[in-house]
Amino acid sequence: MIAIVDYRAGNLVSVKKAVDRLGFTCAITSDPAVVERAEKVIVPGVGHFAATATLTDTGLREAIANVFRHGTPFFGICVGMQWMFESSEEAPGTAGLGVFPGQCTHFSPEVKAPHVGWNDLEIEAGSQLLRGVPSGAFVYFTHSYRAPLVAGTVARCDYGGLFSAAVECGHLFGVQFHPEKSGETGLAILDNFCRF
Repeated sequence: MIAIVDYRAGNLVSVKKAVDRLGFTCAITSDPAVVERAEKVIVPGVGHFAATATLTDTGLREAIANVFRHGTPFFGICVGMQWMFESSEEAPGTAGLGVFPGQCTHFSPEVKAPHVGWNDLEIEAGSQLLRGVPSGAFVYFTHSYRAPLVAGTVARCDYGGLFSAAVECGHLFGVQFHPEKSGETGLAILDNFCRF
């Protein structure tokens, strides 16, 4: 079973519908025990970086840390990916999950924020999450903060400068865009994760 983590924000129903459409069993849950027992875990996006405090208050942060340690495949979407970094300008003093180094920052004043709409991916060869997705494929974004480029960056996007559009490290994956709103390309990416 795939656990879709309910942290009192996020795009839960759309993600569940997309996973259901792919034929995988999933459930929306805020129960840390269910998260720890799941075969795979998805933390969907839409929300404020400070919502990570809810993860701590509900015991979900410790459950997710155990997921990381046990090798359970994990997929962070939008703010779920940003939480995989150390921090964000959006919520000074709030710690991220620290899978990747660095801070998420607001877009520069030269571009309109939030970055909303379709944009293309520059994909690195060898990504497990983006297997079969061609570089230049378009996906749907909606965000005001961006993650830095790191060693685990497997796709970049350019909007007022390059930023991490997808990251991976072993069994841990994240995307800044919304695969559940990105048509067939997004479904292919979700399918890759669900089959990992």
